[in-house]
Amino acid sequence: MPGLPPPIDDEREQLLVFLTQQRDGIRNAAFGLTDEQARLTPTAGSLSIGGLVKHCAAVERSWMGTMSQTPRDPESQDADYEAGFTLADDETLVGALGDYSEASAATDRALRKNDLDAAVPVPKGVSWFPDDVEAWSVRWVLLHLIQETARHAGHADIVRETIDGATMYELMAGAESWPATDWLTPWSPKT
Repeated sequence: MPGLPPPIDDEREQLLVFLTQQRDGIRNAAFGLTDEQARLTPTAGSLSIGGLVKHCAAVERSWMGTMSQTPRDPESQDADYEAGFTLADDETLVGALGDYSEASAATDRALRKNDLDAAVPVPKGVSWFPDDVEAWSVRWVLLHLIQETARHAGHADIVRETIDGATMYELMAGAESWPATDWLTPWSPKT
């Protein structure tokens, strides 16, 4: 996808294209990394590229569960949340990216089959959800996914740049096989 999403007349499809662009930002930040590099936490925080990929897949599944009103198990959810930020030694970046693609496809299908104005009841008793709001809309959930994915794409950009100096546009160009220009050289592994 080019640096900017194309304009689309259909609101839902336009929003999904923006979500796809942010997902691509996370995938591009992982482009060319080894599993060991994907586990690195080189910044002041504890974020890694692999952990961000896993977290974003879990976030999409969680929000689709909220949309479909799937009951939550708070104890396993807390454990899954912590593990969701770490690419474990028995996990691979390729596996995490594949899982993210599956979660993304399921999200897109769910968002396409629901009316954007349909109510999404706010789960009660969840500390980070508001008590004074009864429901969001599917549109709100989609906008929230764009916002959260964009935030994590920015995190991934910083982590990746700290790992090897690679930046967003050169990674995008490398991942999408753009030709080199006077102002941009696509990222490729250093030999």
